[in-house]
Amino acid sequence: MPDSRPTRTRWIILAILFLITTNNYLDRIILGILSPVILDDLGMSKMEYGYINSAFQFTYACGFLVMGKVIDRVGTRKGYSIAIFLWSLAAGLHALSRSAVSLGFWRGMLGLGESGNFPAAIKAVTEWFPKKDRAFATGIFNAGTNVATMAGPPIFVWMNSHFGWRDCFLITASTGALCLALWWWYYRIPSEHKSVNPEELAYIHSDSDEKDEARMGWIEALGYKQTYGFAIAKFFSDPVWWFYLTWLTLYFKEERGLSLEQIGWALPFIYLMADFGSVMGGWVSGFLMRRGWTNVKARKTTMACFALCMPVAATCVIQPNLFVAIALISLATAAHQGWSANLYTTVSDVFPKSAVASVTGIGGFMGGMGGVIFTALLPAYLVTHFGYEPVFVIMGTAHLIAFAFMHFFMGRMQKIQPKTV
Repeated sequence: MPDSRPTRTRWIILAILFLITTNNYLDRIILGILSPVILDDLGMSKMEYGYINSAFQFTYACGFLVMGKVIDRVGTRKGYSIAIFLWSLAAGLHALSRSAVSLGFWRGMLGLGESGNFPAAIKAVTEWFPKKDRAFATGIFNAGTNVATMAGPPIFVWMNSHFGWRDCFLITASTGALCLALWWWYYRIPSEHKSVNPEELAYIHSDSDEKDEARMGWIEALGYKQTYGFAIAKFFSDPVWWFYLTWLTLYFKEERGLSLEQIGWALPFIYLMADFGSVMGGWVSGFLMRRGWTNVKARKTTMACFALCMPVAATCVIQPNLFVAIALISLATAAHQGWSANLYTTVSDVFPKSAVASVTGIGGFMGGMGGVIFTALLPAYLVTHFGYEPVFVIMGTAHLIAFAFMHFFMGRMQKIQPKTV
């Protein structure tokens, strides 16, 4: 008698998304982790460091608009492949930097390529998972960001001491090439994948409101207030994560007096908690939905709880005890990732699959522009002139503002029916 149980190909796809996202973030975090060494080697100031981060954030933001549209047009397999190739090439070319200008240029190119990661990954999750599993699946692949930020610090500190900071970029670029090969070889949409049986295909397509979706274009998506709810929420909340990612090493060194080696072991704990928050955030909303909660109630309740954690976490800057400060920073990273796993999933909850990458790209653009202002330029000025306290206060309020806009514009989060076919 043939086995009628669904195959589990979707989980292999998710594992590949996890690996690629991990590689994406390893390329991204090298500068932040080794910033004291790189600033000293290239003779850069904190303001120049802020400008370099602005270059990444600006091209990352603009790239979201382009990549989201490209991925919806050419498909997830081809679109993601283009993005992986671009960011891996740009990462390797960081090794050629000899000044703040050249480092800023390659940083900008890296941002352009890396902007394709989340639109492609979110679209892949939408193609492979039913609605009730998407936040959990998003939380798992998004946990790759935290695995990278957890494993990266001790690895890069060790590599820097033995080979120098330039080789760190070359090695992650090489692993990016391996990710590209794996993705191109294995990924297909469910209906075209040879490893998917009819039972798994039926499970993937079990959402009745998505069976006969019409196509929605990028321009049409801009006509819906839900697009702005997602985008504005990204504008306010994304910079918080970027702040911790790019300034935490300098904060620990300058304000807490830690050595690079000590920082290399403190950061993994912080991002281990972020990893936990990412997976837990997706699991909680899915659990509530399985218990009979409506989609909107489950998502918004979960996100509100995480948003309320952020002001508490921001008090880390006034805590005299280092371990208490690290625990509060860990709360911030965990809460943000739990929030993010659910925020990303609101796109597939509301929009048809044909528009998921485009709307994610619009939100990513806004998140990137928020990063330029609130992570790169503003912190560089405030830290230089007033210290770190004002920045932590700002970061502690951002998610509450983001939740208010998301709640108002997304409303009841009902599935949108496109006006055009």
